[in-house]
Amino acid sequence: MKTLALVLLAATVTTSSNTPTDYEKNWPQWRGPHANGVAAHANPPLEWSETKNIRWKIEVPGKGLSSPVVWGDRVFITTAVALEQSVAAEAGEGRRRGGIAPTSRHKFVLLALARRDGKVVWERTAIEAVPHEGTHNDGSWASNSAITDGEHVIAHFGSRGIFCYDMQGKLAWQKDLGDMSTRNGFGEGSSPALHGNTLVVNWDHEGESFIVALDKRSGKELWRNKREEITSWSTPLVVTHEGKTQVIVNATNRVRAYDLASGAVIWECGGMTVNVIPSPVTAEGVVYVTSGFRGSALRAIRLAGAKGDITDSPAVLWKYDQDTPYVPSPLLYGDKIYFLKVNSGILSCLNAKTGASHYGPQRLEGVPSIYASPVAAAERVYVTSRDGMTLVIKHGPAFEVLASNKLNDEVDASIAIVDREIFLRGGKFLYCIAEK
Repeated sequence: MKTLALVLLAATVTTSSNTPTDYEKNWPQWRGPHANGVAAHANPPLEWSETKNIRWKIEVPGKGLSSPVVWGDRVFITTAVALEQSVAAEAGEGRRRGGIAPTSRHKFVLLALARRDGKVVWERTAIEAVPHEGTHNDGSWASNSAITDGEHVIAHFGSRGIFCYDMQGKLAWQKDLGDMSTRNGFGEGSSPALHGNTLVVNWDHEGESFIVALDKRSGKELWRNKREEITSWSTPLVVTHEGKTQVIVNATNRVRAYDLASGAVIWECGGMTVNVIPSPVTAEGVVYVTSGFRGSALRAIRLAGAKGDITDSPAVLWKYDQDTPYVPSPLLYGDKIYFLKVNSGILSCLNAKTGASHYGPQRLEGVPSIYASPVAAAERVYVTSRDGMTLVIKHGPAFEVLASNKLNDEVDASIAIVDREIFLRGGKFLYCIAEK
């Protein structure tokens, strides 16, 4: 399911707000340039519909809940395309514990599209295979988002493998980490994180869980650390604080921070619920982690001095244990953190520094159910429901709806914002929303 999660390419680069880096001008990964859902230098449309401010709309083959990523004049998207039904013996290799059974062979595809018109520039089939187990009824076998640094684009198909291409579509390397066995056969969705030359992949499942770092140039394994975790779908967050770069992973048993260079655990913290999906966000030396299945949990963790078990230490600045998200990740925009209640159209906005409530739980009219994570740009917050409705809300301490925009498609993938454009992936179509 759309959890689904990617992380920091350059969350650690300090720049003037008037001189955005290439990372900040693009949407290179799940949750954007700083993995917090914000396009700080963009000014996308406020209003749209099927007949207004649609620059282009293309049908995407197959099914995928991965989010589009954007670099320069290219949009990248992954999908899984079902081929002919497999013979019974082949299909029988899969296991069905919940959701959709793996009954057909799929081709796992990375598409590179022209940003100006949506035309396919190149298409690569990474692999053809019968998925070894099922996925959630609302899920897909292409839920992990791609990631790019402008030189490479990496498609993570989970148990089907990791595939690294150059920007012209030439395969540089591929890596098979084995097969996941996910809880109830709900499928996979955690996206990789990229920082410098290091690609980080989290592998939490019902088998032997681990986190692994790979050299992005060759796929060579740099380090691997065993994790005592059950299935989670959260994408890791990479952040540099006081000269040390760490990888933070949200999960059921513990939130943990790993040294990016060695894989050693720096700190850990309890307090999350089961079935952890939301990815962490960070700003000004504080990391925020949430979960919301069979309970509610939000922790604001100060990185300065965090070491060892910090569960009951002053490193946990504040807690908020109500109305937190199950699938959607939180949005951290300036000094405010926005999040949804479970998977519903009920929004809360807190002061990120203190945990004090600005508003919420606030019901969003016309937004019954949500998997996509909220995003922001131009002092606006964009919240998209599963039935294709996007509410645009004024960024600030008071709740105010600026616009309601409906498309005729189901939407579970989180949207990408670049410059004056929104890239929204529905169940059937990929839209480029821009003022004409």
